[in-house]
Amino acid sequence: MTGRTRGEKKPVSIRQQMNRLVATFATLISLVFLVVVSILTVYQSQYEDLMNNVTTASEFNLGFKDSIDLKMYYYVIESQYSEGLPISEVEDAQKLAQSLITTTTEKDSLRAITSVLDLCRNLEEKIYQIQDTDSYDDRQLQLENNVYVLTSLIQEYMYNYLYYESVHLNKLQATMTQQIFLEVVVIAAVLAGLVIGLTRHTLRLSRSITEPVTQICDRVSQVSVGDLTPREPVASGEYELAALSVGLEQMVARINQLLQETTEKQESLGKAELALLQAQINPHFLYNTMDTIIWLIEAGKTQEAVDMVSDLSAFFRHSLSKGEDVISLANEERHVTSYLHIQQVRYKDIMSYTIDIDPAIRDARLPKLTLQPLVENALYHGVKLKRGQGRIEVKGWAEDGFVVLTVTDDGVGMTSQRLEELKRSMDGGGRVGFGLATVHERLRLLFGSSAGLTLSSTEGVGTTVTVCLPRQTGQMEREAER
Repeated sequence: MTGRTRGEKKPVSIRQQMNRLVATFATLISLVFLVVVSILTVYQSQYEDLMNNVTTASEFNLGFKDSIDLKMYYYVIESQYSEGLPISEVEDAQKLAQSLITTTTEKDSLRAITSVLDLCRNLEEKIYQIQDTDSYDDRQLQLENNVYVLTSLIQEYMYNYLYYESVHLNKLQATMTQQIFLEVVVIAAVLAGLVIGLTRHTLRLSRSITEPVTQICDRVSQVSVGDLTPREPVASGEYELAALSVGLEQMVARINQLLQETTEKQESLGKAELALLQAQINPHFLYNTMDTIIWLIEAGKTQEAVDMVSDLSAFFRHSLSKGEDVISLANEERHVTSYLHIQQVRYKDIMSYTIDIDPAIRDARLPKLTLQPLVENALYHGVKLKRGQGRIEVKGWAEDGFVVLTVTDDGVGMTSQRLEELKRSMDGGGRVGFGLATVHERLRLLFGSSAGLTLSSTEGVGTTVTVCLPRQTGQMEREAER
């Protein structure tokens, strides 16, 4: 490291520079904030007192007159709807008026609310007077000349009170607006000077940061879209940015290496699992099939033996699939058909089958040996263990952009414990139910988490294995490659 020349400033890290900038800005803003809060607090106190009066007055029942008049009318005519004297409503109005008197300062408002209180007291007396009057005509006269008049006046004076307080509130708001405007102008001038000073300091700091940061962001964008080619780190005079760029390129190189290693391992693993699955299927199946062919020849059933050899040839021809791992559903269907035809010859007394796949989805693509292991499980672990005739059904249809295939047998089924064990094994890649786990894993590796197998089974009823995968055709694959 070369020594600094005389007069050269000691390097300061980005964190230290940003801390100083933030501290300065925060201190000045805090001072301005305290001044503004102090001013607003004074006005807020005045405003809250007035708003409290308006809000409290607004709680007055706007239907006060109609409610009192109706209840008194029912009382006077002794209606079945009468609820008695509305004394509680009048008392509530008096309490509300009394609370407003203690907080009202404007002369007109105070006069109006005092009148409301006096009228409420007078109304209460008139109500009790009606209660003490026996004559119906006298009651009716008092109702019209006293109660109706007083309730009308109470409501009118309450409206006047709200009007006077609202006028006073508008005046206060206008005064506050003028004063706050002047204060805002002063504060704005202070803030303008503060912003200009801080902007100049910020620009000096940003020039040494923005360009390297932009280059690093561009590099991150390239990495996010899959560009993992290692490159030279971004040149920067700031230690943190230089270290960040170097670390990013080292990470990209490491990710690129790990991806290559992972891809190679996945390819090897996929080939090994497929080979292992085929190795498990083909030898035993071939031995048993050859034994059956020999038995047919010895029994003089030459044509049946020829048909079985033809089916066996078709079975292995579709197994090879010209070396392709992903084939059409039509080829997979032919493969399963050959397998089931062969097995039906051997197990014709205990097995029958149907295949019903919608012709519209036969161009869909899926990994080869997807259905055959499921059909084999249905035969050996379902139908074969059942007493009497069993049936295997293979169905396929399109549903919401997906291809759904089911393999159903009416064999012995599984206990709930065994079913849960298989499901856990499939999700965890265990060795239990190896064929199912392998098919499930290959579907997910090829199509993602939306694809895979689901199991349902009832002991003594049967089992259904459902294959779900996105609808994809050979044409779609070619367009994706382009």
